[in-house]
Amino acid sequence: MATSILLLCAASTKLSRSGGFPGPADPLDEPGVQAAAACQLPSRYTAELRCSPAQSARETATAMGLTTRIDPALADIDHGHWAGCAFDEIAPDALASWLADPAGGAPGGETMAQVQARVGAWLDDIAAASGAICAVTHSMTIRAALAHALGLPLPATLAIDLAPLSRTMLSFNGRWRLQSLIPN
Repeated sequence: MATSILLLCAASTKLSRSGGFPGPADPLDEPGVQAAAACQLPSRYTAELRCSPAQSARETATAMGLTTRIDPALADIDHGHWAGCAFDEIAPDALASWLADPAGGAPGGETMAQVQARVGAWLDDIAAASGAICAVTHSMTIRAALAHALGLPLPATLAIDLAPLSRTMLSFNGRWRLQSLIPN
């Protein structure tokens, strides 16, 4: 039997709407809470539920009425010194450098390669399990998972838009396959 995973992107926060570097304590904004409360998972994904430790992911799961197990491997990329800052709070030259190479990470934070190693190890561990798993996580973590599962170059994954509450479905049966990308 194959392993199937649904990667659910956490609902919106103030910074995800306005542009910035989310921090682990950023709460959902009111539209995010409402959208998460209205979001439904396919029933096959409700038995095994995992969640990033970030407040936005935990609040997404709570608003959906889900009881999840916190999994540190699903944490968002650590934005280091810029965590919790809006784009307009960052020095323009520093922001321009990051925009030229976002995979390199923010000062004092993780690189995309580090996130890929973390979430890739997690994917490798669950590949052997049979059944369906849902994981509430973040767009950068999902991009890193796609890079690992599909052998994509990390910079290519940065061209994939993953909106709040979008769903990325992967399956494993000898190798990972992308089943679908579903916008909210």
